[in-house]
Amino acid sequence: MNSFINVAVKYRALLLGGAKITLIVSAFTILFGLIFGILMALMKMSKIRPFRYFANVYVEFIRGTPVLVQIFLVYYGLPMMGVEIPSLMLGDVDISRLLSGILALVINSTAYNCEIVRAGIQSVNHGQTEGALALGLSPVRTMTAIIFPQAMKNILPSLGNEFITIIKTSSQISVIGIADLMYTADTIRGISFKPMEPLVIVAIIYFIITECISFILRRIEKRMKVY
Repeated sequence: MNSFINVAVKYRALLLGGAKITLIVSAFTILFGLIFGILMALMKMSKIRPFRYFANVYVEFIRGTPVLVQIFLVYYGLPMMGVEIPSLMLGDVDISRLLSGILALVINSTAYNCEIVRAGIQSVNHGQTEGALALGLSPVRTMTAIIFPQAMKNILPSLGNEFITIIKTSSQISVIGIADLMYTADTIRGISFKPMEPLVIVAIIYFIITECISFILRRIEKRMKVY
């Protein structure tokens, strides 16, 4: 036990820095993954065939390939296509690597959020849509004011699970040199020559983060059930 405490105290700056990067990556992925997931779900349910076809192909391809492959495709593929992300250093963080990692995770999360949101919207009784349209509401107003609020109640548990998955999946971006928690654990293992302690400490940090998110989501879900 003393060995774990000593490692945690000695390398606390590295661990806190890694936790900060993990939280930043996860927050941006959750935010933009949800926004694009909603848009993709609307495209998949659209009556416009090219939109629907693109959304179907996108979702099936992303869900059918490993996230690690997607990270490498974004990191190495963008420069090959002429898309150069400026290699800027913000403190000890390489912005180009960070943005590449976030983009890859957003691309992955969008596909899963799309299916979650689509299922939630389709779970709302179709009579709600017909009633709103009969009262003179526009299709956009019907979706935003009637259908989507009800769908959110249905999909919140699934979205919560996806958010937790994002936090854990963010550990994959360490392969492109982003100093998140997993990268930090490998760094400390190399410095201290202690293979187990850094991994256990990082696992505890991940657990604390995911439990905090789960607690917040449970409170939100409980409050939404009142209304």
